[in-house]
Amino acid sequence: MSERRLWERYQKYLCAVESVGLTLDVSRMNFADDFLERMAAPLARAFDAMEALEQGGIANPDEQRRVGHYWLRAPELAPEPALTKEIQDTVAAVNAFAADVHAGRVKPPTAARFTHVLLVGIGGSALGPQLVADALGGPGDTLRVTFLDNTDPDGIDRALATLGDALAQTLTVVISKSGGTKETRNGMVEAERAYTRRGLVFGAHAVAVTGDGSELDRTAKQGQWLRIFPMWDWVGGRTSVLSAVGLLPARLQGLDTDGLLAGARDMDVATRARDAVKNPAALLALMWFHAGGGKGQKDMVILPYKDRLLLLSKYLQQLVMESLGKEKDLAGAVVNQGIAVYGNKGSTDQHAYVQQLREGVNNFFATFVEVLKDREGEGFQVEPDITSGDYLFGFLLGTRRALFEKGRESMSLTVPDVSARTLGALIALYERAVGLYATLVNINAYHQPGVEAGKKAAGVVLQVQRQVVERLRAEPSRAHSAEELAQALGTPDEVETVFKVLEHLSANAPSGIRREPGASRFQARYRAS
Repeated sequence: MSERRLWERYQKYLCAVESVGLTLDVSRMNFADDFLERMAAPLARAFDAMEALEQGGIANPDEQRRVGHYWLRAPELAPEPALTKEIQDTVAAVNAFAADVHAGRVKPPTAARFTHVLLVGIGGSALGPQLVADALGGPGDTLRVTFLDNTDPDGIDRALATLGDALAQTLTVVISKSGGTKETRNGMVEAERAYTRRGLVFGAHAVAVTGDGSELDRTAKQGQWLRIFPMWDWVGGRTSVLSAVGLLPARLQGLDTDGLLAGARDMDVATRARDAVKNPAALLALMWFHAGGGKGQKDMVILPYKDRLLLLSKYLQQLVMESLGKEKDLAGAVVNQGIAVYGNKGSTDQHAYVQQLREGVNNFFATFVEVLKDREGEGFQVEPDITSGDYLFGFLLGTRRALFEKGRESMSLTVPDVSARTLGALIALYERAVGLYATLVNINAYHQPGVEAGKKAAGVVLQVQRQVVERLRAEPSRAHSAEELAQALGTPDEVETVFKVLEHLSANAPSGIRREPGASRFQARYRAS
């Protein structure tokens, strides 16, 4: 395609949202001239479904739930006045609580003020807050935020070690809708242990964000925690960042949560437009459909050319892959839908995997994210009339050109800065694009049966472990092989699981399980010490 033809396509298809200063360029996507016309009817159905969702229709038929994350930034659109008031009251409560913490009216028992926040959560209860904290945070933050986002003991130790003596001035925010998420529960228990070891009362440093009546809700009330903020069943974890899940830690950090909500609200208005060329969410969804043939046949590579947006690809992995990675469609047919998402930051990625993107297997489409504003404060030239930011911009356009020359498709998102308004708009843009695409391919974007299956399988493993430990402790003088134990437990088909459990236990001294080498790895024997 000639440069002149590309310029014509750029002008024809450039989508601009003036309210947030965002543009989306799809000119380097090789869709046919009649593609948008052919997709007009399916897209109209997607708009209808989105409109019904926003009006309070059942959008998650598996659980008979409404999906209302769009109401979080426009409470007046909630289907009942009571919901409107609940959302508004929660935002006001978050703001008031953060103000009290900052002013020292809410303070730890042994210090004048809280200076740190420890956020305990996983998945959507951590990824969104992490994105916001990293993108918008800086040395002037009112409180510093640390995350416990896994059940890895070493990771927990590392996070707590960064706090050190500051734990006495640390406010812990535990986030779990059900309160039963084991990774979050484990992080909470480990955090409580760290406080107790320092002679501190955990409840005097703790806040919960959870569902009413949940296990965590009961724990927080029994422990007399400082506050409990709501999570609603009509907000999924991966779309919860603009609820108390993300607003509370961000506000405590001292970030502009009003700007986050305003940017998302303005993007929602723009992405309700039924003209695809004027609606960046619709264009994204259509380009995803085009690139992957409506079957996710190509990966989505997210390339933000800004350090502050490093976590955008990680955040979008969950939003896109958990929403769209489904075995069955709404009719129950097996379709195995989904779009794999990965990414890095520019220009770092040019020294990593752009070589393969340009010359390797053509199984992806790229989205470049350009930020117009280079830095705050005074500029600096590294060469006459050239700044570091100019180089970054040049690398972006150069990589985009290099990919196109090899027939690799890409889109470009351009935003003015990395402000709260801009970040809120980006979050809302991708939330809407995911919802529209899901309708185009006829799947439920708002459940996650595969995640639940993994949790159930983990429960089976832990039950096997309990049985293994009980059996070994009952016969401390006898050593068993994995096969002997599996037979003794009446689960011979689970011998591999038993073997893996024994290897794990014997590698960790506190378990009290000792490994005795055998003629081969699989003939090792184990006993309780």
